[in-house]
Amino acid sequence: MPENNTLQPKNVVALKPQQDNVITIDLVELFFELRKHILLLIMSLIIGGGLGYAISRFILVPTYTSTSIIYVMSKETTLTSLADLQIGSQLTSDYKVLVTSRTVMEDVIKKLHIEGMDYLDLRKKITLNNPNNTRILNISVLDTDPKRAKELTDAISECASDYIADIMEQDPPKIIEYGEIPLRKTGPHTGRNTLIGAMLFLMVAVAGVTIAMVTDDTIKTEDDIEKYFNLPVLASIPEKDPDAAKKSDQYNYAYRNKTHK
Repeated sequence: MPENNTLQPKNVVALKPQQDNVITIDLVELFFELRKHILLLIMSLIIGGGLGYAISRFILVPTYTSTSIIYVMSKETTLTSLADLQIGSQLTSDYKVLVTSRTVMEDVIKKLHIEGMDYLDLRKKITLNNPNNTRILNISVLDTDPKRAKELTDAISECASDYIADIMEQDPPKIIEYGEIPLRKTGPHTGRNTLIGAMLFLMVAVAGVTIAMVTDDTIKTEDDIEKYFNLPVLASIPEKDPDAAKKSDQYNYAYRNKTHK
């Protein structure tokens, strides 16, 4: 039979470090400890949310997205057979590779006379999307300048169309829709960043309060004596009231002066 056969409450979590000592966290006690520091938690939420909002609003550079659309169709394909549809889907996959090829990227940079940008930088700005069961290819460009985002997506569509027609020796893909100058920014997401900042600061505050409670081994109540030393409490001395002690000292001092006279 083990010497200690005590049952832990359901709201107690046992943590065992490298030593044999067992640290227990009473969840109810933790709840009341957090409630005592409610002002700290609220301030953490406010400060974290404020920092997240300020960074998104005043530090991060807004970005904008413009999208152009091209239609994938070769002169051999028609709309009458399943085989033609499969060919069109395969061509769409090929176009995704060709649109972002180094040749197309360099042609776009030369066409728009962009300085300080290489084809790798331009490729990072591009997102290609093919809606399901279609031969439509959306070419989206993300940039900090809304006007330049439109110019880039239009130039990419035109250069890619010419390059694909030359490589595949077929009619160029049809540009269905050119990009437009975006009026709304794509990012940063101010609301989301504000929430993330608030939650991060709140978690740090909760972790700080929890660590402070776990590492605090001072004796505060009778239960702490049983908890840390496994000893029963036989008696307790009430804490001396400072106001009452001061009045008692004043009374004793006056009484002593009176008896000595």
